[in-house]
Formats: sequence, C-alpha cells, structure tokens
Amino acid sequence: MQTDNFAGLGLSAKVLAAIEAAGYTTATPIQAQAIPIAVAGRDVLGIAQTGTGKTASFVLPMITRLESGRARARMPRSLILAPTRELAAQVAQSFEKYGLNHKMTLALLIGGVSFDEQYRKLDRGVDVLIATPGRLLDHFQRGKLMLMGVEILVIDEADRMLDMGFIPDIEKICKLLPPRRQTLFFSATMPPEITRLVGQFLKDPVRIEVAKPATAAKTITQRFRFCPSGDDWAKREVLRELIHQLDVKNAIIFCNRKRDVAILLKSLLKHGFNAGALHGDMDQSSRMATLDAFRDGRITLLAASDVAARGLDIPDVSHIFNFDVPWQPDDYVHRIGRTGRAGKEGFSATLVTGDDLKSVAAISKLIGEETKWIGDAPDADTMAEGMSRRGRGRGKPVRRGDSKPGRTRGREHSRHGPRSNEVSHAAHNGAPAGGDRSPQPIGATEARNARPPQPATRERHEPRRQEEHPAREARVPREQQPAPRTAKPNQPPRDKREGGQRQGERAPVGLGEHVPAFLRRPVRVAGQ
Repeated sequence: MQTDNFAGLGLSAKVLAAIEAAGYTTATPIQAQAIPIAVAGRDVLGIAQTGTGKTASFVLPMITRLESGRARARMPRSLILAPTRELAAQVAQSFEKYGLNHKMTLALLIGGVSFDEQYRKLDRGVDVLIATPGRLLDHFQRGKLMLMGVEILVIDEADRMLDMGFIPDIEKICKLLPPRRQTLFFSATMPPEITRLVGQFLKDPVRIEVAKPATAAKTITQRFRFCPSGDDWAKREVLRELIHQLDVKNAIIFCNRKRDVAILLKSLLKHGFNAGALHGDMDQSSRMATLDAFRDGRITLLAASDVAARGLDIPDVSHIFNFDVPWQPDDYVHRIGRTGRAGKEGFSATLVTGDDLKSVAAISKLIGEETKWIGDAPDADTMAEGMSRRGRGRGKPVRRGDSKPGRTRGREHSRHGPRSNEVSHAAHNGAPAGGDRSPQPIGATEARNARPPQPATRERHEPRRQEEHPAREARVPREQQPAPRTAKPNQPPRDKREGGQRQGERAPVGLGEHVPAFLRRPVRVAGQ
C-alpha cells in the first residue's frame, strides 16, 4: 500500500527521526513506491527523470537494512556506483544527513583524492562504499579491496554510465560481487544496452516508473532564442542580453566543449558578472569548491560542461541557459532538470543557430512539446535549410572556426618530411642529386611515379649490398655528382669515428665487409 507519509514506508525509527530533522514530511512518487520494496530486500528497477528524489529512495532503505551488523576490514557491506565524482560526493552527503542517528562508517572512492586516505578507511572497515567505477577497480586490482561481503548494490544514473563508457567496468564489478545480494538499479532512460544489463544482473526486479522516460518536469518553462549569426561572440552578446532581461537569481550555463566553458567564463568576468566554471579538466578540490560557492550564493552564474548535467542536487537554481544545443536530445532533458526541482518553478533558455535547427526538432519530438521562441522564430527558408543539413555526431561536433588548416599542413609536413629532403628523394629516383634544381616539366613527377613496381627480390629487412650502389649511381651523369666529402684536419677518417674497427676489436664474424650501419657494434677480443 502506497502512502505519501514516510512513517508508512517501513523505515526504522532512527531514520524517520533524521528525515524529520531534515525538514521533509512527504515522500515523492519514486520514494513512496521504491522504499517499501527495497526495505523488503527485493531488487528494484527505478525509472524516473532527474530531480524526483531518486537518491533518497535508495539511501533511506539502505540505512534501515544496515542498522544491524558490523563491517570487516577491506570488505564493505554495501556498494554504490555513480558515474561522476560530483554525484558520488552528493550521495555521500545524503548518507551523512539521513544517517545522523547511526554510527555507520562510509568511504568515498573517487579520482582526484589521495589513495592513502582511502586505504586507511577501507582498512578500518566500511558499511557504505560509494565509488566511481574506475577508482573502485584501481583499489581492487591493488589488492586493497574485497567485494565478497557486499549485501546491497546500487547502480545510480545507469544511462549516464552508458554514455561515459562505463558499462564494461560495471559488468566486471558485478561479476566480482556475491550472487546472493540485493540490487537497486536507477536510470532516467532505458536504452537497449541498459535493458540487457538489467536482465543479466537483476533477479526478478520490481519495475517502478513514475514518469515517462526522458521528459522534462512540467514546472520548467522552456524557451528557445534564435541567433541568426552562428559566431560565438554573437551568441555571447545574446546570452548577456537574456541575463539582463530575465529575473535571474542564479543560473547554470551549459556548453558542449570544455574549451568553450573557459572562453565563456572569461567573457562573463570581463563584462562584470559574478561567475565560475565547472568542467572535467578541473581537479577535484577546485570542482567541489566551485560547487560549494554556487550553492552558497557566492557565485551567481556557473558555466559548465555536461559533467554537471546529471544527478547534481543544487537547490533553487532559477535559470538554465544552453549556450550550445546539446548533441543528444536526452542531454537536453538532463541539463534543464537542474532547475524546477521538487515542484519549484524553473526557466530554461536555449540559444539556437541555423546549424542547430535539426537538433531542436529532435528535442521537441522527444519531450512532446512545441518549440516556443523568445523573439522572432527562424523563417521558413531558414528552417528548411537547417533541416536539410547533415546532423552533427556526438563525437565530432562541427562549428564555424573549428577547422585549423595549419594543423593539417603540419601533419602532412611531418608525414612527408621537410622540404629540404625533396632533393635527396629526387636523386634516389634518378634526378640530379646536388646540382640542377631547375623545375621539372609538367607531368614529369606523374610519369616517374607511374613506372611499374619492381619485383621484390630481397627480403624486407635484408641489408643492401654494396655492389648494388654503382648501378643506381649510374643513372646520374658523373659530372653532375657532388664532390666527395673530405675529412676535416686533425680528425680521423669517418670509418674510424663511426663504428669502424678499433685497435683490440674486430668486426662480427660471417659478414665480412658488408656490415650494415645498425649492426656495427664492436666486439672485443678476449685478452685484449
């Protein structure tokens, strides 16, 4: 029987006291349905959009179930896997808040934090282990962690795990866990790969779906702003105009690339905005400090990449701006889900260029809502042209100004060698080696390259024999050949300086005079 009151969900008295101390009285739909099943020990498949209270729906029953028992060294009793450091840290904060009346031990295994401190916590034994997949496997492979004592496994933001390429790691971790365990699996969407994972590692799960997958909360007002110019500087002007026009208490501004986050932050600071940045290249301490400053109101605008789009519980975000239209429609839903949380009103505005119209149509189809514009909408011709353009792939975004011809030339230069080497190539093909550099007749290079290939009569790595050289040099007239080099005064001959035979040494036996340069290593004679 479902109830909106936490008291009827089967939670312990200590947990209920912590919920009351936190100021919560009514459970969200996902909490009301998932908590009783999780407390009973059954597997749960929870499908709900972001901002619906998924974290508490597994934290509260886990604390209730872990009240009895004691953790052993290096053998955690429960494991929570999260896709990002920020989400893992947020889950840890939830355990500290709701575990106020318990003496549970907790360890957080994420990148950017010292291994030694994490080792010490694991050695003392932990009831709850919260980790990102990569750091967890690092500890396991170092022999610092044993997983055969895990009673409860939680996989949070599973579709985000898929996007970040963590599914092979998840499969590896699940195979290290005991088969007799409870698994709580949460995801906002259910693509085929996630469905396969559920069928492989969950046993008769209870499916709980409180909202249509990948839909935006009804409390969010969504608007789009068309930018006729696709240049980034023009988009930054439009963004500043929107910030001044709207009643922005605080806002997260999303970019598709980390480098664009840095450029946008510099522009915002230059124009007097109180702004910060959050992206994947920042170290962990800087990322957490920036998030804390944004939560506390010391930063008003937060320029961010998609590392901040999923799972972060930042209360009272009034506005979301998409400086770039996301490459996948699902990412749009997760981005704007940072506002309008827990029934509060929110506002999102997305900047759109002609190249983005096809992506906007896909977003409109996914959320099932008509696109509403701030200002003038693109005309019919612009819309038709935008819809006819090829879509941009997730891994290969294209934007005006991204191409760098200099880099292409540099790659070609390094592949074919510097310009000064062309003479030696020409000499090898029969052209004058050091004298005549006059232009070749048009088509001469093509004619030379069109010669039929010579049969391969030698093995690939067989050293060239000296008797072959006169035949090759015969192609060049003697009068055009460069004069032989002469040794400088007071220097020994070249063969004495570079691999030649020294006193007390002799050449390797069996090769005679035909010793390749790379084999000219002196062999000392015993007794000399």
